[in-house]
Amino acid sequence: MKAIKALSAATLAAGLAMGSAPAHAKDVTIAVSIPAATHGWTGGVVYHAEQAAKEIEKAFPHIDVVVSTAQSATAQVSALEDLSATRKLDALVILPFTSEELTGPVSQLKAKGTFISVVDRGLTDPSVQDLYVAGDNIAVGANTARWLAEQLGGKGQIVVLRGIPTVIDDERIKGFSDVIAKTDIKILDIQYANWNQDEAFRLMQDYLSKYPKIDAVWANDDDMLLGVIEAVDQARRTDIKYALGGNGMKQVIEMVKAGDKRTPISTPYPPSMIKSAMYMTASQFAGQAPMRGSFLLDAPLITSQNADQFYFPKSPF
Repeated sequence: MKAIKALSAATLAAGLAMGSAPAHAKDVTIAVSIPAATHGWTGGVVYHAEQAAKEIEKAFPHIDVVVSTAQSATAQVSALEDLSATRKLDALVILPFTSEELTGPVSQLKAKGTFISVVDRGLTDPSVQDLYVAGDNIAVGANTARWLAEQLGGKGQIVVLRGIPTVIDDERIKGFSDVIAKTDIKILDIQYANWNQDEAFRLMQDYLSKYPKIDAVWANDDDMLLGVIEAVDQARRTDIKYALGGNGMKQVIEMVKAGDKRTPISTPYPPSMIKSAMYMTASQFAGQAPMRGSFLLDAPLITSQNADQFYFPKSPF
């Protein structure tokens, strides 16, 4: 497992351009299968994937990049079947909607000789993946939990919101729970809100009605965090000292920059990782040394002191 602070899209693009091939008929097809922009983070993924597709095709006229989005796991499976039925796929870059449902279909493509790059939400069978690019989700959960435990003095009552049933959600929860288990902090409830602001709002309303005292909330994702904050504010609950998320959404980074007392930290999880994975995949067909294995992005705490490093006002996320 290779741990890296960042995969610079600009650096990778420059490297590819240095070895660019002469223009001729397209003989390499790279399919990119990603969730549709169902929430802020995936909106960023779609944006960066479309930008990378244009840049790669411009640098390498022999590479055809086909970007496909899907609203659900079922739709993503159908889209993969359609793509593979109409053309030979030399490579697939996929951010699975869910890990379990996409592992089988991706394995079938692997068996046909397709190079498989998986981003963010790992497959349940890692052996299918030639390349894996993601944030360090265990660190996302663990670093948040350590900070929270320190602020609460190692005791209190908290609630947790999970995302979509995926490997990365499992990892975030494991990282967080393993740290909390070593304290006297009690997790009152933990349920899925599917990384969706509206669902998080409704789930937080349920939590607020069930539990008269909550010291803190961890929403494991900034889209859900916004729903949590809205529910807490509407209920006028003042017992909740901290409401934390993750992913580094610019709206949340603005809160951190401003020194918000309830949300003073976040953790980065840039949607531009799809772009890095696409460049690394293209390098397989650009006369360069193949890049294989697993690459993890760091997950340092974002605070008011370093927030400017993670703030990109023109980003869609």
